[in-house]
Amino acid sequence: MKMGQHITISVISVGIFFALWQIAATRQWLDPLLLPSLADGYRQVPLWQHVAVSLARALSAFSVAVILGIPLGLLMGLSEGLSAVLNPFVQFLRPLPKIALIPLAVVWLGIGEASKFFLIFIATFLSVVVGANAAVERIGRSRIRVAQTLGASRRQIFLRVVLPDALPELFTTIRLSVGIGWTSLIAAEMVAASSGLGWMVINASSYLRTDIVMLGILLLGGIGYLLDLLLLGLQRLFVPWAGKE
Repeated sequence: MKMGQHITISVISVGIFFALWQIAATRQWLDPLLLPSLADGYRQVPLWQHVAVSLARALSAFSVAVILGIPLGLLMGLSEGLSAVLNPFVQFLRPLPKIALIPLAVVWLGIGEASKFFLIFIATFLSVVVGANAAVERIGRSRIRVAQTLGASRRQIFLRVVLPDALPELFTTIRLSVGIGWTSLIAAEMVAASSGLGWMVINASSYLRTDIVMLGILLLGGIGYLLDLLLLGLQRLFVPWAGKE
């Protein structure tokens, strides 16, 4: 089965699942406590708004993390000196539970959107840097030496040798990093939020609203899966040679 067909079938299957859910909830085939309607909101906020708020927070942080993290990771992979300087800090921060950074984020950035952005950004950024660094380190040094022997400039070596070889792993890194950043959404929305899927799950759990908690969890998982499918499609579009060597 081709990758495009696989993605299409996956998207359709997810769409059918949520459509059946909505039909079953609307017709009350099951108790609303077990199967809440997707159209219902929470705390006078429509469900679509919770989804939109969380996506806006996450996608903005993902974009900045990828734009900054990939060049830094590539530079660290190409420069042993830079890697030696920065790697201890990256490796120290990366395994830290991001929920532990909430007090610092509040002190440094306040309780507004900046602290939420920071928590999602830092979780994604560190993983992107590590993955991009590793992608460059796995490139055969002999290929770089051959390019240097043929008189290629540093720019040509980067664009013609390093980047094409690293792109497949870079896309894999982005997919994994976005998944990690998406799981940090709940921690980020613990900071004085009043909307968003993460906040909805946390707030509903304090009132024992298991229906809302279940709805939030399924939406978080479903949206995360669709984001991964989107990145998989972009990888297929921009790196068609991946896995064909």
